[in-house]
Amino acid sequence: MTSGSRRRVPPPPDPFDRRKPLPSPLPRPPGDDPAAAARVEAILDSPSYRLASEDADFLASDAVRGLRLQMDYLKPETLLRANHVERTIVVFGSSRVCPPEEARRRLDALRAAGADASDERDYRRRLAVAERVVANSRYYEIARAFGRIVAEANAKAGDGQTLIVTGGGPGIMEAANRGAFDAGAKTIGLNISLPREQFPNPYVTPELCFNFRYFALRKLHFLQRARALVAFPGGYGTLDELFEILTLSQTRKIRPMPIVLVGERHWRRVINFDALVEEGVIDPEDLDLFWYAESPEEIWAGIEKWEREERERYGGADEGQETTG
Repeated sequence: MTSGSRRRVPPPPDPFDRRKPLPSPLPRPPGDDPAAAARVEAILDSPSYRLASEDADFLASDAVRGLRLQMDYLKPETLLRANHVERTIVVFGSSRVCPPEEARRRLDALRAAGADASDERDYRRRLAVAERVVANSRYYEIARAFGRIVAEANAKAGDGQTLIVTGGGPGIMEAANRGAFDAGAKTIGLNISLPREQFPNPYVTPELCFNFRYFALRKLHFLQRARALVAFPGGYGTLDELFEILTLSQTRKIRPMPIVLVGERHWRRVINFDALVEEGVIDPEDLDLFWYAESPEEIWAGIEKWEREERERYGGADEGQETTG
């Protein structure tokens, strides 16, 4: 080829294989270093040689906690955006509240078993609890009906972007997800990884069911798109979430949203909010951060009324303070 001639355009190379392999330390002639192959195998088996993204021990180490926190936030956020979820109604409540028929079966089974002669007192206690579970099972039906109301209102709005979100477990969470499922709507579940094995309830939309490592990131996602909070009777978890949102609203760390406590008799028995005012540890205006409701229709009507008045007075949630930060 002369200096003035053009080089031909070569054919594209195979994207995966070379015609001639690149140099490699193996295979080597056995007589050169008989132990070389074993040493290379030991290197390949060493944890240090694993790809960082595939090294479970490294990813679980203290050094990577910051990245785990980022991933705990980013994966659900990416999928929620992909599914065009813009607003949520958060429903909290006990995982122990079951459907009425199940509660009655458990009570009947306990009565049929009778008291253990060695511990009559414990039997009476368990019987009283089972009777309370039957009474409280009405909240399962209320939560289910409320989930259906939200789903139907969402369908009527036409944008399909306001969804029920729960902790994804049984009880009240299942009921609210189930109500939305009954109406053909998508519904969200935010599970948390715990030492004991657990499963999401079957009414969460598969692509909107997430499993969190950190409670803190789960809490953030509960509030990230929250339009309202509806709290049914519950235990430590429900109280934890409720008081966090009350505190964030009280301090205006978030813009106050509708907070509905379902079952006034229960809540007044469990928490004496008036006593907190009397003791001077909260102000009277802090009692206006929430209200009580009894029926699914009353819950939804209250949320809509609160939002209308909020828009009229303060311009709605699109102006001013961020919902979360």
